Amino acid sequence: MNTLGQRIAYYRKAANLTQAELAEACSVTAQAVSKWENDLTAPDISLLPKLAELFHITTDELLGAQKQTVAAVDPEAVDPSKMLLRLRVLSGDGDKVNINLPLALAELLLSDGNLNLFSSEKGGDAMKNIDFKQIFALVKQGVVGKLMEVQSADGDVVEIWIE
Repeated sequence: MNTLGQRIAYYRKAANLTQAELAEACSVTAQAVSKWENDLTAPDISLLPKLAELFHITTDELLGAQKQTVAAVDPEAVDPSKMLLRLRVLSGDGDKVNINLPLALAELLLSDGNLNLFSSEKGGDAMKNIDFKQIFALVKQGVVGKLMEVQSADGDVVEIWIE
């Protein structure tokens, strides 16, 4: 997601909004949103806070400023019974899958190191290459936050968070 237009499209889809719905919320036309997403124009600067609010992100994130998404905490303070494994798959076709599992349950389900909830068409190929045992080892060392984001050439996105 190198351009503002790509970020707007990504966050709009992640928020499960159509171009028309986003346009209505911003008091612009759907064509204006389309032009933003295709990098033909950019939204007025006064709309950036509104867009960030709609997408539940900061204006820095919308503008592409990198924020630290992974944090190290005291491993002794990590309580797996109070943590979540969040998986998000956004297909280039507009399909969206969100999975939120208690970390302890996720560790049980993923004890073989693989999650077989996805077809090969909807993020499954990317999921096969994820070493969940390594992710759980990192959590036990105190690593939390957004651990991974992969975007394929055809627009599929897979994200993994520990919260």
